[in-house]
Amino acid sequence: MTQLSVNVNKIALLRNQRDLDIPSVAGLSRVCLQAGAAGITVHPRPDQRHIRPGDVWELAELTSRAGAEFNIEGNPFSEPCGSYPGFLEIIRRAAPTQSTLVPDSPDQNTSDHGWDVKNNIDRLKSVIAELKSFGSRVSLFVDPDPSQMSPAAAVGADRVELYTEPYARAFAEGRVEESFAKYAAAAAAAREAGLGVNAGHDLNLKNLAKFVTIPGILEVSIGHALTAEALELGLDTTVRAYVDILKQTS
Repeated sequence: MTQLSVNVNKIALLRNQRDLDIPSVAGLSRVCLQAGAAGITVHPRPDQRHIRPGDVWELAELTSRAGAEFNIEGNPFSEPCGSYPGFLEIIRRAAPTQSTLVPDSPDQNTSDHGWDVKNNIDRLKSVIAELKSFGSRVSLFVDPDPSQMSPAAAVGADRVELYTEPYARAFAEGRVEESFAKYAAAAAAAREAGLGVNAGHDLNLKNLAKFVTIPGILEVSIGHALTAEALELGLDTTVRAYVDILKQTS
């Protein structure tokens, strides 16, 4: 069965609008895990506009106690900045189950493209080796491009995470089949290269069921849509709805 990891960045973003611990990132992460999520995802950025280092340490402890996966996303080349200790130091200290490497810049609102692995082989190979020395599984955020999969395996990645915003947009516009075929081909190429396959970005309760009919999708990371849906349905109900979809399409 495909596993659900709930990205709690938007909960932290709301919390940060006031000098209060409301809503509680750890408390609502606990609700997600109790509702059936397999793990929690965070993407701590240098500007700390949502997840802060203190959240990372607290969630590392929470997920460890719960026996759940902890997935930390970010640009591995992000350097220390103020109270942000740098991505590699975050991974070293938090020891997450999985590190998902994303080629985002500090001024991006959100991740909007995957790695050009073929043109970053030396840089990625060295940083992936360091992350693995911390005991973390490593996933590379990539576009649905089959030609990137063999290089991703060559630099030492364990998995790739397919960037699914183009699929979500195509689904919403009623032209999903061509996009779906691209993702199926990319996932097949990843598996052939010996990589596990994750996916994430703009997946939601409407478009998820079709996407996870692609063979071998191990994990989906969902945050923005899930948080928005939870405003209508409640967090527990929303997480359970996602888990039900994944059970039914396994």
